[in-house]
Amino acid sequence: MTDMTSNVATHNHAASKRKAYKTEFMVYFAIIFLATLPLACLTWMLAALKSRSFTEKGPMARAWSQAQIITPMIFNA
Repeated sequence: MTDMTSNVATHNHAASKRKAYKTEFMVYFAIIFLATLPLACLTWMLAALKSRSFTEKGPMARAWSQAQIITPMIFNA
C-alpha cells in the first residue's frame, strides 16, 4: 500500500514557514522604518533648507527606501 501522508506534511510545513518568514520580515521592516524615520526627517529638512526647495523625496519616502535596503540585508546575512 502507498503512503500518502508523506507529501501532505511537507506542503503544510512549507506554507507555514513562508508565512512565518513574511511576518518576521514585515516586523523587522516596521522596526527599521520607525527607527530611520527621525533621521530621514532631519536630513530632509536640512536638504530642503539648503536647496530652498521641497521637491525632493519627503521623509516618509526616504525612510521607506532605507528600510527596503536594510531589511533584506539582515535576512541575507
